[in-house]
Amino acid sequence: MTRLGASVARARELLDQDLSSDKTVEQLLTETSARRSLDLSDLSAQEQAELIASRTVEVLPGIKELAERIEERRSAGQGLAIKLGIDPTAADVHLGHTVPMIVLNRFQRMGHDVTLLIGDFTAKIGDPSGRTAERPPLTDDDIARNLAGYQEQVRPFFDFEKVSFRQNSEWLSPYTFPELLGLLAQVPVSQLLQREDFRNRLAAGSGLTMSELLYPIAQGLDSVALESDVELGGADQLLNLQMGRKLMELRGQQPQLVVTMPLIEGTDGTGAKMSKSKGNYVALSAPADDVFGKIMSIPDRLMKPYLEAWTEWTDAEIAAATTRLETKSLHPMDLKKVLAGEVVAALYGVEAAMKARAGFIAQFSKKSFTDVGTLPVVDAAEHGGETIATVLSKVLEFQPSASAARRVAKQNGLRLVVEAEDGQKAIVLAEAQAVRPLAEVVAEVLADAGLTPASGGVYLKAGRKIAQLQGV
Repeated sequence: MTRLGASVARARELLDQDLSSDKTVEQLLTETSARRSLDLSDLSAQEQAELIASRTVEVLPGIKELAERIEERRSAGQGLAIKLGIDPTAADVHLGHTVPMIVLNRFQRMGHDVTLLIGDFTAKIGDPSGRTAERPPLTDDDIARNLAGYQEQVRPFFDFEKVSFRQNSEWLSPYTFPELLGLLAQVPVSQLLQREDFRNRLAAGSGLTMSELLYPIAQGLDSVALESDVELGGADQLLNLQMGRKLMELRGQQPQLVVTMPLIEGTDGTGAKMSKSKGNYVALSAPADDVFGKIMSIPDRLMKPYLEAWTEWTDAEIAAATTRLETKSLHPMDLKKVLAGEVVAALYGVEAAMKARAGFIAQFSKKSFTDVGTLPVVDAAEHGGETIATVLSKVLEFQPSASAARRVAKQNGLRLVVEAEDGQKAIVLAEAQAVRPLAEVVAEVLADAGLTPASGGVYLKAGRKIAQLQGV
């Protein structure tokens, strides 16, 4: 049995158990998280190809050809030359950016050679994929700053110690105009204009510059320079990746295989791709509790694609879990908590994942807030005379301003929670109460509800954030 097979066998036993149990979930997360560094070199060429293909949209020309290339290189005592191009166009990275990195990490652990191509030259053109207008070019300072941020944020998903870095300015900067004309004479314009986004822009009368039109050529020349066996990219990059195959053929090289990755839907469930501009993303720099809560907010239908994108679960394990959902032997909420735990564990470790799980359960499952651990504390003797909005914005810093705190109340997101012997009692605070003194409002609300502070802890809850009130 392979190392992965043994891990799957252990995890399958846990997946058949009660996944509402903290103990079972912690054991499962420990098992599956350990796979992120599991040596996969004992898998056969076919098993490697199938494992890679299971998380892709397409493998071109096919899985059979990928297995044959792996076996060919293995027979020569080599690994595949894997390429992923990065145009450092943003400093902030979200969970969607990690999808190809997770697959690259698998290639690493299979014993293949991974090169991250830093598109310092092409970033100054701007990849037009999916754009409705020309993307503004970046400066050298922009590129350096964004690259540093990218590497630091993606590090939990990828071993940067086992990768080669190259910059495409090495071969594109000295490329001469006669060389470019000679190459372009062999590339039909019709092939470049196959891109749907180009056609849409031209039909709408929008601009399309020559630099954008030549972007796929530049990306293809990267594959020629690196003599890639496999290139990864998003599904929207397919035509760029295929250009690499064509240029390699023109240069008499063995054409690379193309592996396209899915574009993951955002957390809002609208069908839009995860992106910062739409606000439907999970930032890699977000605190563990926020990451957990964001994953818990997704619609149930996204659990399967999210499990496929961001965990080391195999198809068999995902099928086992989804089958339990269908037979109603597993509650969707319990599986979603496991998924959220997987993402937090990848970023911060299993211990942090279990703490975030406990925090979420305490907040949203009506258990005791004492399960959360350390919460922020507000002393009413010191701050009771300040308005609730001021306490939220200046004391707790839960909100950026008092007006933002009032908006939370206006949206019914502000609550006073009292823990009594018979459970939690949550009282929604109105916007008018948010601008009154904290101690005054608390005393009034407790009196109206017939509750006393002695019956349990008193907490102030704004959205997902909670603080304990003392001295009320």
